Amino acid sequence: MEEEREIMEVDVLFVGGGIACLSGALHLTNLIRKHNEKVEQEGEGERIDEPMIALLEKASSVGTHSISGAVLDPSALKELVPDFLEKDAPLEGEVRKEAVCFLTKGWKIGLPFTPPPMDNRGHYVVSLSRLTEWMGRLVEENGVDVFPGFAATEVLYDGDRVIGVRTGDNGIDADGNKKANFESGIDLHAKVTVFGEGSRGGLTKAVIDRFDLDKGKNPQSYVLGVKEVWEVPKGRIEPGEVIHTMGYPHKSSTYGGGFIYGMKNDRVALGLMTGLDYKDSFLDPHSEFQKYKLHPFIGGLLEGGKPLQYGAKTAPVGGYFSIPKLTFEGGLIVGDSASLFISQKLKGIHVAMRSGMLAADSIFEAIKKNEFSEAVLKGYADSLLGSDVGQELYRSRNFHQAFHQGLWAGLVRGGFQFLFGGRFLKARLGAQPDYTSLRTVADHYGTDSPTDEEKGIIAFDGKRTFNKETDVYHSGTIHEEKQPPHLRVADTSICYTKCTKEYQNPCTRFCPANVYEMEVDEETGKPTLKINFSNCVHCKTCDVKDPYEIITWVPPEGGGGPKYTMM
Repeated sequence: MEEEREIMEVDVLFVGGGIACLSGALHLTNLIRKHNEKVEQEGEGERIDEPMIALLEKASSVGTHSISGAVLDPSALKELVPDFLEKDAPLEGEVRKEAVCFLTKGWKIGLPFTPPPMDNRGHYVVSLSRLTEWMGRLVEENGVDVFPGFAATEVLYDGDRVIGVRTGDNGIDADGNKKANFESGIDLHAKVTVFGEGSRGGLTKAVIDRFDLDKGKNPQSYVLGVKEVWEVPKGRIEPGEVIHTMGYPHKSSTYGGGFIYGMKNDRVALGLMTGLDYKDSFLDPHSEFQKYKLHPFIGGLLEGGKPLQYGAKTAPVGGYFSIPKLTFEGGLIVGDSASLFISQKLKGIHVAMRSGMLAADSIFEAIKKNEFSEAVLKGYADSLLGSDVGQELYRSRNFHQAFHQGLWAGLVRGGFQFLFGGRFLKARLGAQPDYTSLRTVADHYGTDSPTDEEKGIIAFDGKRTFNKETDVYHSGTIHEEKQPPHLRVADTSICYTKCTKEYQNPCTRFCPANVYEMEVDEETGKPTLKINFSNCVHCKTCDVKDPYEIITWVPPEGGGGPKYTMM
């Protein structure tokens, strides 16, 4: 018998406490307030009764699951919060100094100029977790009901219309039994639901599948960003200084690059992005990042410093032709969940903000008309794709695909794309899902037993380079351990047979938090997949990269996960 659940009725529901949903909620409340002020001043029109607007966030507090590079194009922020400087927006520094470099194993070659797409002058280095926390306070001050610690786990439907979401039960043990502290989840019903769960959102996936929103679209592709924040000796780097790198430690066949961003208080954010369309099943993005820090240039920057925080996340880089249909009966999709990321510029924050704001514009019109059909809401997609960020997305529509044949071909193709507005030979380049890209070990190495050197295995020194367990500690990740694993493997027999034979269990390497381990019984020789779900930093790489598509990431109990404060 299904648990009877409390039902909470709201007018507008934002699912996800990231920058997209927060921008949407803030803009919507501003629109309603300004409308009512105008009605009172001019005595014309009809006042809008304050709607109930709710925002769900799975993290224990807004901002603690937010992570990005990050360099902020402030165009959307200036419109949303014109006095953001007076309101002490947490900006690390305005970009006045930047460089783009190519790295070999031992050398750094600086480009004589900054490619136009990478020109960040007038932008700001930020910590997305701090920026999100700040915006969360503004949203609450505007009267939005913010519910941190509540993970949305299921989409609710009435026929072919989304009517809200269900939050997960808390207090379930590993065997599925209720503990003494059991609390049933609740059903939130809304006239319109905005899905902004971030990259690879689970509920967004369900909605896309239900309504076939990706019909005729390219499959999505992702990069995994692995990042640390360090405190370094005074004067080592300026707040707002930006350095982007290509080359080492990636091979030319692997998409990705590094970043180094100066922060306040002698801190530096550095990270490495690895395209999840890589072919080598032994490639380990976390290990690649550790190698990155061993480069003489990076090592000189970090010498005498100490790590403060670690994190990892995926970002969608499939581009314009991977954007799903953004509206449906009862709802909209915003931000990374909508694949809104400009990989050519390594920019997603202002795009997410703009998408939330334009979604709010359509919701505002629906509130004024008291009509919440898709016919009213679909103006959001039209306005987004016709906006400045929509034009940016279109101009870079084939950028990631240009690199499918490697770095050097990608730089040539990417250059032509920039010159010709995104076109290269044809207007649309195709793509394949990331999980299909892995080659078997035998095909890639010509043997089933490559050497440790061929695999790229390195030793960690505990000073500049760290194993995954140490980095997970630096992420502040905590989960209630007596709960069902939120990483679900549909058929573990594949792990012990086909996957072992063909790929030698790449989940043990592509996960940046050591969630997956293969343990072999010394007496029987029988392998067992151990899932250390309490390590999970919610990057969703496993959901993207598993070659058999048998791993599904679902939200754990609300409040679990990393505790980012400067990422």
